[in-house]
Amino acid sequence: MISSTIIMIRPSAFGFNKETAASNRFQQISESVQQGIQELALAEFNQMVNRLKEEGIEVIVFDDTSSPVKPDAIFPNNWFATHEDGTIVIFPMEAQNRRQERREDIIDYLTANYRCQRVIDLTDAENINSYLEGTGSIVFDHDNRLAYACRSSRTDELLLKDYCETVGYRPVVFDATDSSNHPIYHTNVLMNFGPDYVTVCLDAIHSEYKSLVTNRLTASGKTIVAISQDQMNNFAGNMLALKGEKSAITVLSESAFQSLNEKQRTLISANSKLVPIHIPIIESVGGGSVRCMMAEVFLPSLETVK
Repeated sequence: MISSTIIMIRPSAFGFNKETAASNRFQQISESVQQGIQELALAEFNQMVNRLKEEGIEVIVFDDTSSPVKPDAIFPNNWFATHEDGTIVIFPMEAQNRRQERREDIIDYLTANYRCQRVIDLTDAENINSYLEGTGSIVFDHDNRLAYACRSSRTDELLLKDYCETVGYRPVVFDATDSSNHPIYHTNVLMNFGPDYVTVCLDAIHSEYKSLVTNRLTASGKTIVAISQDQMNNFAGNMLALKGEKSAITVLSESAFQSLNEKQRTLISANSKLVPIHIPIIESVGGGSVRCMMAEVFLPSLETVK
């Protein structure tokens, strides 16, 4: 199951977020290098929106509010997610300044324009320092109703299991670290499910969980496209498959695309067109790539007959 509609947030104050840098090793530019970053990120954002629209994706854009300053507002997938049964979920986040990204007007838009059955608010978990950062923490295999998640300071296992029980998914929980043995901050930088493939950095998954994850992926019936730690560092795991006007597409960054070899590109593009996007500033400063910038809308339309 892939979506043809996404929500994106046009940034107003994009920059290096020192509150998230401790757990996100993908943030590479220090906070001292800030001048001109917002303008560069805005240009990257706008060209990405235009490119997706060319492929027939419905892109719903909200402008970030100028106050309070929210350097990571461009990554909305961490604070809300939607399900095809009409469920909207609002998630607890670790960084204090990221909690300010949550917006009632976006939830109101969704409930007004789609068939919404319930809104589940998990943010009270922040009071006990438990976090689950949306489709950053969770990578869904919607076809098999599985929810993959690697443990980190941003992904609480008990909260994940409660959430999965509520929405009818089975959790697959594991540990994963980068080449320096630091925990992977979000699951969606190491794996992604496409229409008939799954990209995954098996090298990052701890040995005691590798068989579990591999067996589940094999049972999914999808082609496993293994990526290396270096490719993961170039955001080759942070892709998103969407339903374009003519065919399925796989959106990835230019750096991710360049890191893939021909065999990997062939496997991924067998039934989905590769759509590379040039976002080097957003990736290096924000520590997230294209998948983090897109929040899918799976809610039924108002015209859908029950």
